[in-house]
Amino acid sequence: MSNTHSSFLKEMGITEWTSRDAVPTSSVTVIEASPVNTEPSEPREPISRGQWWFFGSQPQGEAQILFQNIIRVLGLSSHDWSWKSANEDLSKLSLPDSGLPVVAFAFGGSVAQKITGERDPLPQLRETILALNTNGDEEIPVVATFDLAALASRTKDKALLWQDLLLAKSVLQNS
Repeated sequence: MSNTHSSFLKEMGITEWTSRDAVPTSSVTVIEASPVNTEPSEPREPISRGQWWFFGSQPQGEAQILFQNIIRVLGLSSHDWSWKSANEDLSKLSLPDSGLPVVAFAFGGSVAQKITGERDPLPQLRETILALNTNGDEEIPVVATFDLAALASRTKDKALLWQDLLLAKSVLQNS
């Protein structure tokens, strides 16, 4: 794993990383845990150019710290992302005027189901590019992951969150 990935994982609070392609006995890299930094830091070089739409419950407490770390790791400025509600009229969403590609990131299986119309549970929705239909029959790619509040207490699933973020990043890079 490169040093860049190690520092990203540290910032997200991930202390163990298991590669799904590696042999289990030698696939765990332990990264020294560091305290979560809640102070704003200089943004990193952006991982991708595009807009991120985050769907789910607004994070509170530990989940908010985790979300701030996600934003920091992705190198996003406040203009690069926004919270959207799964309860709003999704047909009224439209792509930004900037012309940049958009990826939607759904925190939680029920949120992913609501915005995509899929019925499968989260384990089947993860690692798949789903679609959100907006006005004008535009489709926005959706990546589903765990609920932020649940992730704050389940350290091992943070590695899976990282995989989901990488999938969303690749969607933006290939748009």
